[in-house]
Amino acid sequence: MKRDTGSQAAKLSDVARLARVSAATVSRALTQPHKVKAATVARIQQAVQALGYVAHGAARALASRRARTVGAVIPTLDNAIFANTTHALQKTLDEAGYTLLLACHEFDPLVEARVTRTLIERGVDALVLLGTTHDPSVFHAVETHRIPYVLTWALDASGRHPCIGFDNRAAGTRIAEHLLDLGHREFAMISGVTAGNERARDRLQGVREAIAARGLWLRPQRVVEKPFTLTAGREGLKEVLRGEARPTAVICGNDVLAIGALAECHAAGIEVPRQISVTGFDDMEIAAMITPGLTTVHFPTAELGALAAQHLLARLAGEPSAARTELPVELVVRSSTAPPPAKP
Repeated sequence: MKRDTGSQAAKLSDVARLARVSAATVSRALTQPHKVKAATVARIQQAVQALGYVAHGAARALASRRARTVGAVIPTLDNAIFANTTHALQKTLDEAGYTLLLACHEFDPLVEARVTRTLIERGVDALVLLGTTHDPSVFHAVETHRIPYVLTWALDASGRHPCIGFDNRAAGTRIAEHLLDLGHREFAMISGVTAGNERARDRLQGVREAIAARGLWLRPQRVVEKPFTLTAGREGLKEVLRGEARPTAVICGNDVLAIGALAECHAAGIEVPRQISVTGFDDMEIAAMITPGLTTVHFPTAELGALAAQHLLARLAGEPSAARTELPVELVVRSSTAPPPAKP
């Protein structure tokens, strides 16, 4: 279905024309989809997404800019790091008299496009999006309806979109260089799923580049991609340890995966860090509480949430705001890393 690239907000009649149905059918499909054939609903939803259409009543709310709400679309609340950012975002908005509306997409780009459109239909004044990788319909919708937005947690390389985030590639390089400086030469990585997630992709790339810069190689069979769960961390550790040659350092895509990997090491009788070093990313509070303490990379996630709110509040007030803000990352060395064991 061809996407409308015009700058005018789409009307119900435009959706009907693109979906090849009547305006009444479009209205019924959007308000009472159970009364319309599934194939027709699907075709109408495709047209809605392609055109960036929002309901007429919500469009009036958008025009008035009196909703005093900001929408945030994040992957999940099942990760304390995202919760920290969201809490700081909500707190800063609340102090300015704004309400936060939150939606999660569970790393599904189509769900993200749908919930973003729903927030626009609710008349939000601005939007916070996580990451830089999004379905084109997301940008089409916010730009068509002239909604201020900001990308977070990563930096937009194109320079087209306002962003506040971290250099995840540099963070990957930093953690790998720490292990290389300790003397490690055999690496494995339990990465987050990289498809549609530039943060996981950039961390993996940074690790690869740091290792290659020392004339070494991260073997493909020692790289596994897993969802960010404790169980996946345990499974990932099992997978990268298969084979005769065992890596002496395992870099995990975030602290959750790393803690799962540490649990599997404990269950398998593998001593950390005497036999193997394990690292994470994010520096969750629990990373300093577990034994051994987790070596990781600290991201100022609460500051990120506050800055995202301040950026949007400034734009809504017609005040200048930086188009790109890079926040620093810091290596935090704890007791889960040490020089590799001596070869027998």
